[in-house]
Amino acid sequence: MADQNKLALDFLETCRVRVDAELDRCIERSAASERLQEAMRYSVLGGGKRIRPALCLAAAKAVGQAGDQGLAPACSVELIHAYSLIHDDLPAMDDDELRRGRPTTHIAFDEATAILAGDALQTLAFGLLANNSEGSAEARLAMIQELARASGSQGMVGGQAIDLESVGKTLSLSQLETMHRHKTGALIEASVRLGALTAPSVSEAALTDLTAYARALGLAFQVQDDLLDIEGDTEVIGKPQGSDAARAKPTYPALLGVAGAREHLAALLSSALESLRAFGPEADPLRAMADYVVARTH
Repeated sequence: MADQNKLALDFLETCRVRVDAELDRCIERSAASERLQEAMRYSVLGGGKRIRPALCLAAAKAVGQAGDQGLAPACSVELIHAYSLIHDDLPAMDDDELRRGRPTTHIAFDEATAILAGDALQTLAFGLLANNSEGSAEARLAMIQELARASGSQGMVGGQAIDLESVGKTLSLSQLETMHRHKTGALIEASVRLGALTAPSVSEAALTDLTAYARALGLAFQVQDDLLDIEGDTEVIGKPQGSDAARAKPTYPALLGVAGAREHLAALLSSALESLRAFGPEADPLRAMADYVVARTH
């Protein structure tokens, strides 16, 4: 496990450096308003583990892509993630004042600027995919379709809507997983699939296996998030501890208990790793990332 954790941390750091440099370059030339650009940079470049872009780059590696083919899609999915965090934190949504240990964007700037920054990051994400010189026109179209599905009403946004509708309600495990397959899982699944789609000859079997891995990992990510909301320290997790419980949001520990949530987390990790059985050492970063996701402390 120690070796896997080191592999994950080393891979995450390598990806973070590459992705942050590219995000910096893209945002630097993307806004007509200096204040808007400042808010975009604050939201995107103010920390973050870069798990989703790392998964994208790890999936590209798993299907034989060793160069920068996965960099544009990796950045695009991180831009979507950043926009979603800005909007999730708004007073009309989760009304959070702290993100990654810093004031949320609408607190650091103002609510209108935060909304516009989120809007701008979303469109920038699709622009990156459309203008990606590494892929064919067919591949770029497939990636745009993938990201649109994962981030829209059939994916992340749809899941957020279910989340808002479910506050104060008791959901079944099936209902809770439906919500999180959309809200959290869809973008994680897209991260892996975008990486796989960088390979022109990726097989349907490989894509199916990687999708199964990502679906299990997406739920595992949320279970661990829910556990950290109960057991984590505000200084470590970068947001107020207990915020989900304070808002009466449905969570895995609330439904299954802490012990039951941990058992479910272990089963999801096992399922994710089993989905990679047909891959060799080229998928080791994906395996390490799965272990990291369920063991992380923030």
